[in-house]
Amino acid sequence: MDPTSIGLAGVGLLLAVIFLFRIPVGFAMGILGLGGYALILNTNAARAMLGTVVWDTFSSYGLTVIPLFIFMGQICFYSGVNERLYKTAYVWMGQIRGGMAMATVLACGGFAAICGSNTATAATMSSVALPEMKKYGYSPVLSTGAVAAGSTLGVVIPPSVVLIIYGLQVGESIGKLFWGGMLPGLLLILLFLGTVRMLCLRHADWGPAGPRTTLGEKIRSLPGSLEMLLLFGLVMGGLFAGFFSPTEVGAAGSALALLLATVTGKMTWKKLILALSDTIRISCMILVIMMGAVIFAKFLTIARLPSEMASMVASLAVPSWTVILLICLIYAVGGMVMDALALLLVTIPIFQPVVQAMGYDMIWFGVLITVVTTMGAITPPVGVNTFIVASMAGNIPMRHVFAGVSYFLACYALVVALLMALPQLALWLPSMM
Repeated sequence: MDPTSIGLAGVGLLLAVIFLFRIPVGFAMGILGLGGYALILNTNAARAMLGTVVWDTFSSYGLTVIPLFIFMGQICFYSGVNERLYKTAYVWMGQIRGGMAMATVLACGGFAAICGSNTATAATMSSVALPEMKKYGYSPVLSTGAVAAGSTLGVVIPPSVVLIIYGLQVGESIGKLFWGGMLPGLLLILLFLGTVRMLCLRHADWGPAGPRTTLGEKIRSLPGSLEMLLLFGLVMGGLFAGFFSPTEVGAAGSALALLLATVTGKMTWKKLILALSDTIRISCMILVIMMGAVIFAKFLTIARLPSEMASMVASLAVPSWTVILLICLIYAVGGMVMDALALLLVTIPIFQPVVQAMGYDMIWFGVLITVVTTMGAITPPVGVNTFIVASMAGNIPMRHVFAGVSYFLACYALVVALLMALPQLALWLPSMM
């Protein structure tokens, strides 16, 4: 059996192990990658590779950016930034038809920008927004759909952990990736708001208007968004101006978040311990996945699968955009049944040489596939965010949640189409750095 065939068999076996036996993806990639490496070369070579990969993965200075950004998000979560942000958005938007759903989308976008996690945003905003929308008579289809779709913005809007890991894996600037995701993320927010508005025009009873607020009440609510604005300004402004490296800005953001939480009296020792505990747990999970992905990538490399695929694509008599479209289709389907981070780590070693051989910018490609795979968080049959929202919503049937998010999937499809037609949507801001 030649090395390329072993590589293809390894990829197929990996997918089978993940979906049929529910083995954690990091361990599955590590075990199969190590076994495949030993099969192609020998056991001693596999053992030596394992020692090198473990050391290189866990001793890398660049990886410290992951726990730092996660810690910043956890501090914001436990200090109640999300609740204050939602109240501000509601005071400004709640008095118009569908305004509470719009406020929820804006609050999700704001909290996701400093949290960077789909699941954390979904859980947090579900607990805050769903009871309020239910109280004001909002349709469960609209309310759950707005929360589930809005919470996916955490992967696209910086600082995104997925973009950080993609940058580390392909060797691209994390700061440029952050700025590359900015315009697509803002465009998604606007499209989500437009979708809510259109739904409420077609179904007037889905989003009745809330009580009106005065200009004074609006102004007095602004301090509720101050923490988010300060943190976002520090992270993105520091990166854009070159004051901080990604690792340094993660440390600065965590320090500022902790300072703000302490000064406002929202952080207790108990909450701090919970934030640290969750940070360690999430960081360890991500690092194990990364280590497994590196081992599996080593196996694919000696199996010559990436280079063979790049050669095969180069020989195809089809336009390069057709290949990109096919890759996007693979990510869209994969995102339905697999976590976005794990999917990217498994597939990037395969598709990176293909994309580079066709001359595409890896910043643009990273933003594109991030948007595509993010759709998976709200797409059947898995749609992890939809299940989180449904579990937090109590007695709302799963079909209502899926019906709600279906209206927002067209927004993702439009942004993907615009990114393919207008690459500068993801490249203009990074080119200014």
